[in-house]
Amino acid sequence: MLIWGFHAVTARLKRGAEGVVELYVAQQRGDARARDLLALARSLGVAAHAVDMGRIDKLCPGNRHQGVVLRAEASLPLATGLESVLQAHPEPFLLLLDGVTDPRNLGACLRVADGAGVHAVIAPKDHACPLTEVAIQTASGAAESVPYLMVTNLARTIDTLQEHGVLVVGAADETDQTVYQMALPRSLAWVLGAEGKGMRRLTRERCDALVRIPMAGRVSSLNVSVAAGIVLYESVRQHQRPARAVRPPGA
Repeated sequence: MLIWGFHAVTARLKRGAEGVVELYVAQQRGDARARDLLALARSLGVAAHAVDMGRIDKLCPGNRHQGVVLRAEASLPLATGLESVLQAHPEPFLLLLDGVTDPRNLGACLRVADGAGVHAVIAPKDHACPLTEVAIQTASGAAESVPYLMVTNLARTIDTLQEHGVLVVGAADETDQTVYQMALPRSLAWVLGAEGKGMRRLTRERCDALVRIPMAGRVSSLNVSVAAGIVLYESVRQHQRPARAVRPPGA
């Protein structure tokens, strides 16, 4: 597996040298950022090579590699499964993706999930994109920090979450309640479907509640990663501590 770009490569190295084969940095990148990356690799015992930019281009044709490519084994698993996530987090905060098959959308969702503090992203094996190189690059390091669990049956997974006291809320158009009107608990799983199609019927019927993202313009739906950002950060907003009042100077 190839990982390219400073964000993704640095994130992978910070997880340790296990599974890392070698690092290539273009000789033309003589800046401090490249030197720091080479130093990090050497400190981990990772073989680091300064090569011509042409070799980097051949390794990652058509990709925005920034002159940095890491060769590694398949991404290390961050969790063995759903049960391990539930055991590790008494109040799990999860994102379920139903039918998201575009690797760039998956990568963007992982990046948003990482920023919001989501404990795992879950998707069905037969209706989702696997964690491809494109998804990893789009995630800009989040694929290394947020577990991506692919389950056999998403409906049964929702049942399991509900048995553990997790509220499952789906984002859908066919409801009057907006995401801003619902009081969201800490133990929460958001469910999003593919852009256009939305969630599958069985998935939608399993949800404890449905909310919609209000749309004021002519576009009827949002990209799934944008929708993920809205609902996840509404959860974050609701559970932030109230800001302390700041007295003006001289008060």
